[in-house]
Amino acid sequence: MALAKLDVVALDCPDPRALAGFYAGILGGEVEAEDAEWVVLKVPGGQTLAFQGVAGFTPPEWPRAHRNSQQLHLDLTVEDLDAAERGVLELGAKVLDAEDRSRSWRVYADPAGHPFCLCAC
Repeated sequence: MALAKLDVVALDCPDPRALAGFYAGILGGEVEAEDAEWVVLKVPGGQTLAFQGVAGFTPPEWPRAHRNSQQLHLDLTVEDLDAAERGVLELGAKVLDAEDRSRSWRVYADPAGHPFCLCAC
């Protein structure tokens, strides 16, 4: 028996509205601004994401085994890796690890520096 139900996945960032817009561009959904420091993205048929403003935010580093290492990342399933890559780069993502085109996944960073993967379905 579960003790709780997962409600929201929250990401710290310097600009919650901008990062919510970035993920809305990838996942669709509706951005709901609670206030300047907390913005929610309701993803259709998916998990709700929240973005929390943090003064002095330091982005995680990938790959790195110590300080500032990634503490979590999002895996986003796509039908076409090349098309999805073009789309996330147009929205402001940076490539972290996408050289091996034979793999079924590629790693990027969102505009705040959080790693995420595009994974072929």
